[in-house]
Amino acid sequence: MKRRILLVDDELAILLTLKAILEMNGFEVETASSAREGIAKLEKNTYNMVITDMRMEHETAGYDVIRAARKQPYNPATSIVTAYPSLGTDWKSEGAQSLLVKPVNTNDLLRQIEALLITHEDNKQRQAAAAVKSKSVRVQARKAG
Repeated sequence: MKRRILLVDDELAILLTLKAILEMNGFEVETASSAREGIAKLEKNTYNMVITDMRMEHETAGYDVIRAARKQPYNPATSIVTAYPSLGTDWKSEGAQSLLVKPVNTNDLLRQIEALLITHEDNKQRQAAAAVKSKSVRVQARKAG
């Protein structure tokens, strides 16, 4: 099964370059050229990961995309790509799981995406297992009570 990535960037050259690199490496990629378009696609489709530029319609448009991604029930991995790495740690508090700095080396990009997808999937499975265990404990307590 191909992993689906939503790529959001208002710079067409970067969007097409990243899309080509990711597709050559086995990802299925959809693109959006604005935060508004990206948010609409997040609500209509399901993605394993969202990679968004920071500065689009406004200085922090990328955060809008990240916040929208965090609200999706399918819980995609999230990353911000920016040419302005002076964001400090704000990106973490906004819900992004990684920060990629443009221009990004192809091998570094692929390695970071793979690592994030693996970590994110592991966390989702751990959360699901914990939820099942918690429910089981509540059911046992109810039967005993």
